[in-house]
Amino acid sequence: MQTDPIGLMDSGVGGLTVLKEVQRVLPAENTVFLGDQARLPYGPRSPEEVTTFTRQIATYLRQQANMKLFIIACNTATAAALSQMQAELPVPVVGVIAPGATMAAQTTKNHQIGVIATEGTVNSGQYQRDILAADAKSQVISVACPQMVTLAEQNDLDSDHARQIVAQNLAPLQGTGIDTLVMGCTHFPLLRDAIQAAVGPDVMLIDPGVAAAQKAAEILKQQHALNVSGEPVTATYFTTGDVKQFNQLASEWLDLAPKAVTHLPESVLDTSVEAD
Repeated sequence: MQTDPIGLMDSGVGGLTVLKEVQRVLPAENTVFLGDQARLPYGPRSPEEVTTFTRQIATYLRQQANMKLFIIACNTATAAALSQMQAELPVPVVGVIAPGATMAAQTTKNHQIGVIATEGTVNSGQYQRDILAADAKSQVISVACPQMVTLAEQNDLDSDHARQIVAQNLAPLQGTGIDTLVMGCTHFPLLRDAIQAAVGPDVMLIDPGVAAAQKAAEILKQQHALNVSGEPVTATYFTTGDVKQFNQLASEWLDLAPKAVTHLPESVLDTSVEAD
């Protein structure tokens, strides 16, 4: 039904940056978000394990919320599980890598593009493949920045310590001549100011969450599935982690104050696929 929600998942709370874009681009749509904080980080895990987690979350959101479209608001999970989820689920599935890669290819002027992400995303090579598919002339330089995920989850976004860590992580990009940098982890837009300071004002930062929200809007419009009911919009939140921390981070980062965040034990996700 048109009033069914858009479902989003992330390994933690970074995916709320994608949710914010979805709510901005599609203000009439209901949403349901699940942050798997208890099993964070996804970056060092195997693609098979990440795919299992993504399948569990997708199954739960289908069973509990009857989502009409699924956004994998996590670059690591997109790299590991997107094609599998698109094959398995009866609803459209949108990742964050391809939309972000296309946006980067359309933005660069000198075809020198940097990508910062988790180890899992970098090792997958998916950004490089998708960027080259959109612009064969591009040179792609990828850097894994796992410490920056920790900064974001700890809400350490603009301290001297945070800026130092970001500068150290982005040091391999110095002197490469990039004019465009993909923030290839949904946590990284929260560190935008520190990232921009580290790479300089002439480098354009790409937030794949913006492109993913636009892609979701295109799909719903094509399928005549946009919510035009005029009913009040709902936003539902689940976390496998600490509800208090989730609320604090969400409100401080995004001016988002979830009225009711539900804690979800990992065991519920472990059994959701079996129950399907």
